[in-house]
Amino acid sequence: MTGSQRLTESQRQPEDCTYRQVVPAGDGWLHPLRRGQTLRILDLEGNQAVDTLFFSLACPTRERYSAIHTIRGQGNAFLTTGSRLLSSENNLMLTIVADTCGRHDTLGGACAAESNQVRYALDKKPMHSCRDTFLYLLAENDFNIGKRELSSNINFFMNVPLTPDGGLTFEDGISGAGKYVELRAEMDVLVLVSNCPQLNNPCNAYNPTPVEMLIWD
Repeated sequence: MTGSQRLTESQRQPEDCTYRQVVPAGDGWLHPLRRGQTLRILDLEGNQAVDTLFFSLACPTRERYSAIHTIRGQGNAFLTTGSRLLSSENNLMLTIVADTCGRHDTLGGACAAESNQVRYALDKKPMHSCRDTFLYLLAENDFNIGKRELSSNINFFMNVPLTPDGGLTFEDGISGAGKYVELRAEMDVLVLVSNCPQLNNPCNAYNPTPVEMLIWD
């Protein structure tokens, strides 16, 4: 279930992209991606964690990224070049076409006020979390997506190894400054991102940093 890393560089040049946006540390990003477009998530300073969800743009409340279908379909708990991201309807949503990090987490989930209390300490509850960012962005935009649609997310660049007994551990990131992952949309999707603000585990070296989103037609 762990598989191997498949490092693949992209031939796409930043100057040819049609959209680019820096997402500050702890901030979020909500943007449509049309079928055939390619999204690059660029780790600007290294070891940042980018919590990400995908929804069908045609029917976001019914069809969304499914960790279960994706993991089962590829027989691998981690994502890398060639991984096919499947929806809750078992349809192909996106394909990872380039990856210079090599492995991305599907199991660690998004930090929340509740998980921060359980994992770290009761006084961590007020700290900003990825779930807060998700809900804030959705409330500000009219897609009718609510809490019940927030399924298990992808953590791009995050290092969450599986232990021999099936547990999870949060370890130092394996990404670095300038590393990226590229995804080609196989259907029209809505991309929801929280650039993780977590300060309590080493997923982002205890130092949240900005990332950049680039899109090619």
